[in-house]
Amino acid sequence: MNALVLAEHNDGKLSPATLAAVTAAGKLGGDVHVLVAGGSDAVAAEAAKVAGVAKVLHAGDAALANQLPENVAPLVAGLMASYDAFLAPSTSTGKNIAPRVAALLDVMQLSDILSVEGPKTFTRPIYAGNAIATVESGDAKLVITVRTTAFDKAAAEGGSAAIEAVSGGADAGLSSFVGLEATKSERPELTSARVVVSGGRALKDADTFAALVTPLADKLGAAIGASRAAVDAGFIGNDHQVGQTGKIVAPELYVALGISGAIQHLAGMKDSKVIVAINKDPDAPIFQVADYGLVADIFTAVPELTQKL
Repeated sequence: MNALVLAEHNDGKLSPATLAAVTAAGKLGGDVHVLVAGGSDAVAAEAAKVAGVAKVLHAGDAALANQLPENVAPLVAGLMASYDAFLAPSTSTGKNIAPRVAALLDVMQLSDILSVEGPKTFTRPIYAGNAIATVESGDAKLVITVRTTAFDKAAAEGGSAAIEAVSGGADAGLSSFVGLEATKSERPELTSARVVVSGGRALKDADTFAALVTPLADKLGAAIGASRAAVDAGFIGNDHQVGQTGKIVAPELYVALGISGAIQHLAGMKDSKVIVAINKDPDAPIFQVADYGLVADIFTAVPELTQKL
């Protein structure tokens, strides 16, 4: 079963999410090709080095420069005549393009898969991750989004795929790129960080959030996350939200400060390798998934922990 993987790229670099999607595609048993839509020659060359990739399709049409889904989806749908499956990382970009591809192909989409159980059989989370469903597709073509935290990342080096230029990314005229306002940070990207320190509503306000969470994150070299309640209260921007409606993370270490552990939040971080929770409520749901729990006042415990690191 030959598969086409959408390459996610930012600032002229291949996103780590693409590597996980390549791993998932490899489990289908056929050749894995990667589509670089709108990326530079450097992105295509980087994709060609990924282990397990047999070919890279590079579409450099001007209409694809900003990866507008209305322009990318028709290109993918046209290419699918040669492929059995299309896979995209379950990111904002992937979830924007994949449904449009599925609609154009008139097939159902398999969303947020966790594993490949057979040629057309997969597992995916339902009920905010509290249950795992096994699903089988009866469609001739598969359109899949991949939960990238559920798959190991393919090696970024070791491949030597051929690069083929493709075209067909015409401007559909349905949308236009106006501008990009991106947050620049020296910290690791939240979804790929090895360590994440997250704060909840108990931190009271933005100044307190920064005063407690930032020094600890600095000591651990961690990305900063937050619960939805903290984001809704304005403590930090929504690009830091971890949860079902935020970002899904699975770092080696997840530190939850003043987070009660609502289902919505647990769905985004419970696959972390080690979970440490600090909360003054001994009955907080977060302790049910935590590997290490400390019942304490975060305003006392966190500064002490930071000082001792």
